[in-house]
Amino acid sequence: MIKNLLLLLLLLTISACATSPTGRHQLMLVSPEHAISASREAYVQTLRPLQQKGQIDSDPATSARIRHITGRLIAQAIRLYPHTRDWEWSVKVIDDPEMVNAWCMAGGKMAIYTGLLNKIQATDDEVAQVMGHEISHALANHTAERMSVAMASQLGIMGLAIASRNSSHRGAILGGSVAAAALAITLPNSRTSETEADVMGIEIAARAGYDPRAAATLWQKMGKVGGKTPPQFLSTHPAPANRQQNLSNLAAQMMPYYLEQGPRPVYQLR
Repeated sequence: MIKNLLLLLLLLTISACATSPTGRHQLMLVSPEHAISASREAYVQTLRPLQQKGQIDSDPATSARIRHITGRLIAQAIRLYPHTRDWEWSVKVIDDPEMVNAWCMAGGKMAIYTGLLNKIQATDDEVAQVMGHEISHALANHTAERMSVAMASQLGIMGLAIASRNSSHRGAILGGSVAAAALAITLPNSRTSETEADVMGIEIAARAGYDPRAAATLWQKMGKVGGKTPPQFLSTHPAPANRQQNLSNLAAQMMPYYLEQGPRPVYQLR
């Protein structure tokens, strides 16, 4: 049985290759459609207890600001990736003054915490860099990719459990796609995924009319928050050592998009 399980894992790995928007090869045991469906339910489950406590969109002015910034980003994301027009885009502001974080699930289900806005005194340009980066994780199917990696690990654990008859290993297997989708927003991204989201996100923000030079200042501010205890955003978004230099180089390339004349459309979030 263990040989059959390992053979199945090998066959799944070989057959489940995909390509990201930047041309990178990805392991996809979970389809993007399945990740979107699971994320839709995980989003509801994640927000429900916060809604009951009055922590969702508690300040109308802040919520309107975030919807406007994010709406401009979404309009450009749809322009570049037309299939996302059918996504059920959503963004919520979570009132938690200590949490410096933001995330985007598969299918465009987003949230940003007031701690990120207030602790670093984020400008609109910097907020756009945060949310453009998060949107890019969804565009590049990083949720499905992380769920796929988790599934591959679970198959390996299952094989170990069968081989060793160890119930503790069997108990380590995650229970269900919805749980995996919710867990995906708390797990660290790979540095490859981070670099990919940096490249895609800074372009989306520049096309939406937000200064790409804010990407570097954002990460400088992030590095100063929390002292010995880094913000959650940094723990789930591991930074390559040369990230700020790379962002500065990208900003120079993105300036023509930022300086383009004409209106910047806003996607109307419900």
